[in-house]
Amino acid sequence: MTWGVDNLPYGVFSCPGERPRVGVRYGDKVLDLAPALHDEVFAAPSLNPFMARGRMAWHDTRTLIQNKLTGDLPVTEAHLIPLEQVRLHMPFEVADYVDFYCSIDHASNLGRILRPGSEPLLPNWRHLPVGYHGRSGTVVVSGTPVRRPHGQLSAGVFGPCAKLDIEAELGFVVGVPTALGSPAGAFEDHVFGVTLVNDWSARDIQSWEYVPLGPFLAKSFATSISPWITPLEALPRIPGRVQDPEPAAYLRRQGDWGLDVQLEVVLNGEVVSRPPYSGMYWTPDQMLAHLTVNGAALRTGDLFASGTVSGPERAERGSLIELTWNGTDPIKLPSGETRSFLQDGDTVTIRATAGALTLGEVSGTIV
Repeated sequence: MTWGVDNLPYGVFSCPGERPRVGVRYGDKVLDLAPALHDEVFAAPSLNPFMARGRMAWHDTRTLIQNKLTGDLPVTEAHLIPLEQVRLHMPFEVADYVDFYCSIDHASNLGRILRPGSEPLLPNWRHLPVGYHGRSGTVVVSGTPVRRPHGQLSAGVFGPCAKLDIEAELGFVVGVPTALGSPAGAFEDHVFGVTLVNDWSARDIQSWEYVPLGPFLAKSFATSISPWITPLEALPRIPGRVQDPEPAAYLRRQGDWGLDVQLEVVLNGEVVSRPPYSGMYWTPDQMLAHLTVNGAALRTGDLFASGTVSGPERAERGSLIELTWNGTDPIKLPSGETRSFLQDGDTVTIRATAGALTLGEVSGTIV
């Protein structure tokens, strides 16, 4: 069972006429945790209070849920609610949002597209995980419609984005905060779990605004996440990719934090790419180390994402700007239609698996 006791992702749900509260997915049902575990922290409409309890509480609670589901099912049966009877909400309150740029294949492709004839990677790229601060207030749950943004497209030209794109990413949710001025400790002591992310991107707005300070309005209009947060403890880990040159001391890996996650990008019901997260250059422990090395404080509910996940093959690219080479080589869909960038009415779904586990999906429709 892909939603079995080895998975148990957390989310926030409600039944008709009831307040949102925390549950875990088990098969095609949601376990209502507050009554099942006799713990009012799960009666909150957000995972934040539970995530703030820390790593030991996360482990002990997961073990308790597993024991109840496998050894004490009659007690929990009354608290297992069929998925079709619930509404899923934002799983946590987003404190800050940071997006990285950790795929060497994605960064190289964009370098070739945007700076033809030059070295694809800028000089700093192999020395630090490049990132930018996004807008937490426009992080939305899967299923939320995405309105096509308007903005400056060039000098004196304002209008709707014509190059609306997606970015298939993996996001990391912080549970335990840090004090201002104190870099984060061990990755697993701070990060609660992972979620799927689609960082919608207005490429024409981005190309005009990003020099010299980087992405701004081209990214801040919407970022979609899955309603399920998979605990870090559930994920299969692998060694990270070899890095050359060796990174600075604070970025040297402490253990294996490569993740064996396979993504799929689905456009209007058709799979258009399968990006492999296992090939990412910078690993999430390095992202967290870089994010806090200057003393920037973490807060419960912080979200940081990997940046577009892309592999070396065309069928492994996690954005339309790469898949269509900035519109010069459109995707051909089985319906006979082609796409360079997203049209109104298009629906994009990103889904993923990690070994035998499913990480669910994140979906959005352009309006």
